[in-house]
Amino acid sequence: MDSLDEACAVAEGLGERIFLTTGRQGLAAFAGSSRWFLVRCVDPPDPPVPARSEVLLDRGPYTVDGELDLLRSHHIDVLVTKDSGGPLTAAKLDAAAESGTAVVVVRRPVPPDVAVVETVEQVMAWLR
Repeated sequence: MDSLDEACAVAEGLGERIFLTTGRQGLAAFAGSSRWFLVRCVDPPDPPVPARSEVLLDRGPYTVDGELDLLRSHHIDVLVTKDSGGPLTAAKLDAAAESGTAVVVVRRPVPPDVAVVETVEQVMAWLR
């Protein structure tokens, strides 16, 4: 998926109980849905949020066993997450695979076409 709006539409077609781990700032894309959501974020979200939702304030790291318990105890059908590009999302993805939970992943935005440098020396050369 390329957007949260697209992820919402797809997730609605996959199940009734959706686990959102997309962050608190994108919840407006799901606010109009009639599905039930478990929303996990670090800080309390600002409105609008889905009308039928439970907010879980929590910070990782997470374990596969903990994520499995969360999916099962909340009867989750669908996991919606962003491609963070790192290992911190592995536990929930592994738990979803093990439990048969559908997964919807929102792609990272295409980075702008700009100069990329990796060392201090390259930065200095670029600045000159």
